[in-house]
Amino acid sequence: MSSHREAPGTSQDPVADSTDVYAFVCPDEPSKVTLICNYIPLEGPAAGPNFYEFGDDVLYSLNISNQGTAEPDITYEFQFETTILNPDTFLYNTGPISSLDDPHFNKRQFYSVTRTVGSTSTVLATGLASPPCNIGPLSTPSYATLAKTAIHRLPGGIRVFAGQRAEGFYVDLGAVFDLGDLRPFENLHAFGNLPARDGVNATAQVNVHTIAIQVPITDLTAGSPTIGVWATASRRKVEMRTNPPVETGPWVQVSRLGNPLFNEVLVPLGKKDTWNASSPANDSHYAGKVAHPELASLLNVLYPGVFPNLARYNKPRADLLAILLTGIPAGVVSPTYTTFTGTTQADMLRLNTSIPPSSSPNVLGILGGDVAGFPNGRRVIDDVFTIELRAIAGVTIPLVDSTFTPDGAAGVVTDGLTFDNYLPVFPYLGVPYSGYDVPNN
Repeated sequence: MSSHREAPGTSQDPVADSTDVYAFVCPDEPSKVTLICNYIPLEGPAAGPNFYEFGDDVLYSLNISNQGTAEPDITYEFQFETTILNPDTFLYNTGPISSLDDPHFNKRQFYSVTRTVGSTSTVLATGLASPPCNIGPLSTPSYATLAKTAIHRLPGGIRVFAGQRAEGFYVDLGAVFDLGDLRPFENLHAFGNLPARDGVNATAQVNVHTIAIQVPITDLTAGSPTIGVWATASRRKVEMRTNPPVETGPWVQVSRLGNPLFNEVLVPLGKKDTWNASSPANDSHYAGKVAHPELASLLNVLYPGVFPNLARYNKPRADLLAILLTGIPAGVVSPTYTTFTGTTQADMLRLNTSIPPSSSPNVLGILGGDVAGFPNGRRVIDDVFTIELRAIAGVTIPLVDSTFTPDGAAGVVTDGLTFDNYLPVFPYLGVPYSGYDVPNN
């Protein structure tokens, strides 16, 4: 999966576990960019009575690098505060919630947004209300309408939302983590004799908690139209387990995420927590695992004879190093296409804001001929699992090595999924599933 439970530390700290990061030029407002980071993986919609929420003790940040250094030149910070109207009831709500200030809405979250540029911080807003979780038709009737009221307009053409959304990342977790089983090709798997079949979307009926902000492109760029984006979550250095707990000291980063699947697949297990606590500017330490990805070798073991050309290829993967760690220079894909941010190797989503939204988006992004999609940023529709799987399987090697011919399977390998629970407007991720409609399996 993109980055759900991807490290030992964050698997035990879900409110600080960033699952996905998105950055794209808005299809409905092409003068603006939307940045999204999701937290709390695999939320079961029926998980009450203490429904999911952001951590009051976590500092959530969206970081933008626009100077080529892989350091945060601009940061949007979000901090939350929970209030309880009636502490003498166990109920999340004491009746139907018809508005964000409905007295039946017992446990609420409010948040602030701060923009930092260099050493100057500006508080953009405080006391912004998050919507409740989607509980069911009696507790949260007309949920889609209610959630729209939690989209807040800030000065300068900024819009912001923080609350529950439907999980937008789709992947066949049950099969993929079963020794790399890809159901459409499992008849070719070395350790099984199963017939090929359609994939099963393991995230089809779960939710996440989303922080989304839409800002003018001119607020983010400086010189070059290409920016680097990543999310972080931080906790105070010291926590005293009193009642209530007390946190003190400086903020310490415990989670980060840029490109999908980077920490999940390319960082070894013993270094995942270290990676989460480090800066993208230090990611040259992990370049070896990108240049020689373990998954490429596993494909040859798990699907013997299916990737013979990949099996023989022993050069460092310059294609993956460019896609994931520096961005793609001009002239590789086309004379004008580039996501290059400089020679500093860093795991960031790279978005060229001068590339307009596609009038006919393709979920395979650049592999589908759609230069507005991943790895030019990441839209909510992009099938990043299939894109990265095919890249690792060798489809993108000819971009940097014309002597290589990809195996036929490399261009069709997939987990066999599609998904369409998205919105055409901000915050783009779909209405969250309710516990009433979805069994808590």
